[in-house]
Formats: sequence, C-alpha cells, structure tokens
Amino acid sequence: MDNHVRRRLGRDDWILAALDLLIIAGIEGVKVVPLAERLGVTSGSFYWHFKNRQELHDALLVYWEQEMTDSAIESAKTFEGPPEERIWYLMEQVMSAGLARFDLAVWHWAETNPIAEETFRRALNKRFAFARLMFEQVGFDRVQAEARGRMMALYMMGESTLIPDAPRRRKRLLRLNYEILVGA
Repeated sequence: MDNHVRRRLGRDDWILAALDLLIIAGIEGVKVVPLAERLGVTSGSFYWHFKNRQELHDALLVYWEQEMTDSAIESAKTFEGPPEERIWYLMEQVMSAGLARFDLAVWHWAETNPIAEETFRRALNKRFAFARLMFEQVGFDRVQAEARGRMMALYMMGESTLIPDAPRRRKRLLRLNYEILVGA
C-alpha cells in the first residue's frame, strides 16, 4: 500500500506552474506536456481544469491581472494609517510577495498578442492610477503624484524581474527608494 497521499492539483496550481514556465520559455513554451511534467502528473490531468491551451492562456492573463494587480490595490485600499505609510505598505507587499515577478514575461507576451497587450496595459494603467492617487493623498500635486507613482510602479516591476539581489539588500534599497519617492 502506498503511504503517499498526493494532493490533488487545482486550477491555480496549473496557472502558477504555467506562469513560472512563461518566465523561462515564453508563451510558446507554455504547453500541456511540459507543464504536466513540471507538476509530476499526466497531461490528462490538465483537461480536468481547462478545455485547451487557449483557455489556459486566457486564465493566465486573468489570474495575473487579478492576483498581481487588483488584489494588491484592494489590500492597500483597506490599509488604515497615514497615506505615506500606505505607500510603504504597498511597496513592501508587492516586493515581499513577489507580485511583480511575472510582469516582464507578460510584457514580452503582450508584444506579440493583442489580448495580452490589452490586459498588460489595463493592469499597468490601474497600477499607475492607484499609485498617483496615493501620492496625491500624501499631498503632491497631480503632476508630481503621477511622476512619483509611475516611478514607484516601474521601479518595483524592474526590481522584481531584472535584478537578482539578495532579499536583505533589496529591502534596504526598497526603503531608500520609498524615502526618495515620498520625500522623507
């Protein structure tokens, strides 16, 4: 009798594995068989959750936008504290939870796919708009708030995907960038 109790894979397991594969192989590499191999299951398991590869691709974009943008914004909206601390809360949340780790891969996908491009632009615009709002709440005028918000969003996206720093160094740099952005 086998003592292994195997957890049944859910839809999100497939999506997260596909997003990890997207980073490594691009959208053309996000295929059923390589995903099943990464997850240690048969490819038949895939079809419990998705009709086909296109449905998976659509789900990747929905998940990325909702979990990596919408959830972070909603969480920051519920933060109870001074506006400048809300900015720090969001920055720390995005970096510590790795919420921007798939951004570069999605951006590359968006270069060749109109649906991915529309999703990427919509998510980026949400990030910019919310960041601008936070800096306006701190007291910056609209132009300053927009510039600082864009710098914050783009910094976090780039830092998360392009610079493989040690987490402790990254936290110090994050704090320094926060202080520069809020003028502390």
